[in-house]
Amino acid sequence: MDFGSFLSAPEIKIKIVTYRDIFQNKAMIEDRFGEDYRASSALIKLDPADLKQLGIKKGDTVIVKNSFGKIVVRAEESGYEAPHRGTAYMPNSPWSNSLVSDETGGKGVPRFKDITATVTTAKGEKVTELEF
Repeated sequence: MDFGSFLSAPEIKIKIVTYRDIFQNKAMIEDRFGEDYRASSALIKLDPADLKQLGIKKGDTVIVKNSFGKIVVRAEESGYEAPHRGTAYMPNSPWSNSLVSDETGGKGVPRFKDITATVTTAKGEKVTELEF
């Protein structure tokens, strides 16, 4: 075994904000379970500095987990000019919904805009499949 096999992958704590995307909606209408929908939905957009800290590049898979769920999605650079380290963006989808708390504070509405999770590299794992 080499020395690197004993080192753990970098992990960062993030806040996830979910959003709606017109391209994702188009893909969902055409084929909800198709590859275009997965490509536009099973992703997380991170600040370039967060990508660098994790040692990953655009298109690599990452593990996103919290006490409510664990998923593997593709990582992308957010494309925002203003730095937003520690804040990530995910389209509203079955993948992001698996990280949403079932606690609603008596309001009956889940907190889709305030998800805390950790991100680490998935080292070539495939995106989490939807189960029906």
